Amino acid sequence: MSMIPSMYYTGRTAHHDPYYHQPAVWDPFQEFRAAPPVFPAESRFELRKLDWKETPEAHVFVAELPGLKRNEVKVEVEEGRVLCIRGEKSVEKEVSGDMWQRVERSSGSFVRRFKLPESAKLDKLTACMENGVLTITVPKKEAKHYPKRTIEIHGGE
Repeated sequence: MSMIPSMYYTGRTAHHDPYYHQPAVWDPFQEFRAAPPVFPAESRFELRKLDWKETPEAHVFVAELPGLKRNEVKVEVEEGRVLCIRGEKSVEKEVSGDMWQRVERSSGSFVRRFKLPESAKLDKLTACMENGVLTITVPKKEAKHYPKRTIEIHGGE
């Protein structure tokens, strides 16, 4: 048996590799058993997934808000051309007799603010929420187009 490993042999066993250590058996439920359920005092629901794209006609914001209804989200335009998206995800009510094994979903309030450009038509802003996805469309003002013209240069020579 050669001490130089073969580049064609990818399997490792105790019979062929003196440095082989059999891995411990993976228990997918070990992490569930390792600690008691956690109920964080300040768990926060955050608006992390948000895209902002600019098209020739509008600025479009798309936010993922899974589990929220449209009455739990508020879209406002604040002073200084600031788009504000805020909301709150309620804590699930506990039923007596139930024992939580794991809590990973967060709850709480969130807020995100974006400074809108001068080209935004704030009075024409629209928002739509469908299947946990909030889409905000802010139309743009039409850009002024000036006709091309040649300017005559005056002067000495």
